[in-house]
Amino acid sequence: MQTEAIEDILIVGGGTAGWMTAAALAKGLKGSARITLVESEDIGTVGVGEATIPAILLFNCMLGLDEDAFVRETQATFKLGIEFRDWGALGDRYFHPFGRYGSDLEKMSFHQHWLRQRALGETHPLADYSLSTQAAAAGKFVRPVDDPKNVLSRIAYAFHFDAGLYAAFLRRFAEGLGVTRVEGRIADVRVADDGAVTGVALADGRTLDADFFIDCSGFRGLLIEQALKAGYEDWSHWLPCDRAVAVPCESSGPPTPFTRSTAREAGWQWRIPLQHRIGNGYVHCSRFISEEDATATLMSNLDGRPLADPRTLRFTTGRRRASWVKNVVAIGLASGFLEPLESTSIHMIQSAIARLMTLFPDRRFDPAVTAEYNRQTRIEAEQIRDFIILHYHATARVDSPLWDHVRTMEPPESLRQKIDLFRSSGRFFRDGDELFSETSWAAVLTGQNVIPERFDPMAATHDPQMMAAKMARMRDVIGRAVADMPSHADYIARHCRAPHVAFAA
Repeated sequence: MQTEAIEDILIVGGGTAGWMTAAALAKGLKGSARITLVESEDIGTVGVGEATIPAILLFNCMLGLDEDAFVRETQATFKLGIEFRDWGALGDRYFHPFGRYGSDLEKMSFHQHWLRQRALGETHPLADYSLSTQAAAAGKFVRPVDDPKNVLSRIAYAFHFDAGLYAAFLRRFAEGLGVTRVEGRIADVRVADDGAVTGVALADGRTLDADFFIDCSGFRGLLIEQALKAGYEDWSHWLPCDRAVAVPCESSGPPTPFTRSTAREAGWQWRIPLQHRIGNGYVHCSRFISEEDATATLMSNLDGRPLADPRTLRFTTGRRRASWVKNVVAIGLASGFLEPLESTSIHMIQSAIARLMTLFPDRRFDPAVTAEYNRQTRIEAEQIRDFIILHYHATARVDSPLWDHVRTMEPPESLRQKIDLFRSSGRFFRDGDELFSETSWAAVLTGQNVIPERFDPMAATHDPQMMAAKMARMRDVIGRAVADMPSHADYIARHCRAPHVAFAA
């Protein structure tokens, strides 16, 4: 049986999505297809996805990147999770950690034992059993050790990095593997009678043809939407924020090993510490606050002097109804947008690339392959959507119209079922390859004061004094491990600090 192998791939658009795709395909295809990326320096990139989740380590490892070199080149810092402020109620604060709470005891999720002990008078919060939470609070960091008996082997981490520098880093990598970059602005997309794209025409008259096209053109969806009319599923009735104003600022101290999300009157503000600056932004709903007031709010809540003029991004939360149509696959913002509340923007690029590699087509573009790609993409987007909606809906805030709206709205049924099950008995069941773990759901739900009415009855079969002693040992082990860690700034300075960067005291 012979296949009609893909010979020419054209990636439309650069930025993080385009160069991640180019690097991964060049590595995976090993020269079996010509890969060209066309982008214009005149067209800016969104570049707000500067915080990541631990899966990014798998992507960088797949490429064979040296982690210390990557951290230096992208001015990166390490990330142990996200601190949330004012989400459940004004004055509340909680941490969504990477890694796990404690360790499962007697084949039962740790938080079930914590709930049972809490009912018996346990006063230690769930956060006391998270190595990542305690290290983040202390400003500490170390990479995991290669000893499964050592609690430090369980550290899970990700990165904050400059998205523009990461794209440039991957561009050098991809070009080293034979990817050709073409500078130019696309003026026209040529579509055949059967609906497939055959090529693009540049503003200077040049044409670029290919067998397979990957649309990384951002919100415009130059191929997937403007040419092929894939359609868009609007989720703004659940996620009404439709603007973000962003600005970098100077650091006022050593970088923290976590992202911060602070709920504001009409949305939320991100704080992402890099080696050379802090990234800031205010995601908000234009129905409830003006652009001028949103900008003023952001600018009055910076750590240091702004390093650029604030810029505003406009978006509609949702997804393309099909991310793969004919011979075009949309990756990144071209396939849809979910606000970066849980740092999933870059992960969704990564997972789309992995899905594409698993379902890589030949020139027949079998509809069964396309359908499966779109099915998996839809499920992933809906699952991440639900987790983001959770943060808004599980609130007790009554201080502004936005919070009244999201608190009282009817969430998707898939989310309602998860909340009801957790509220009932602390149980949670992941659906297939769902991204967010039981730890993540427990962190956000308990952090926003959704406490189960009961615990799993099986937890009551274990001796409470024995469990109390085990949990005390866990707290002690975590405390001693954190005390022995270097500070986050010292760890970076020792291993991977970028040249000419000096951390503020």
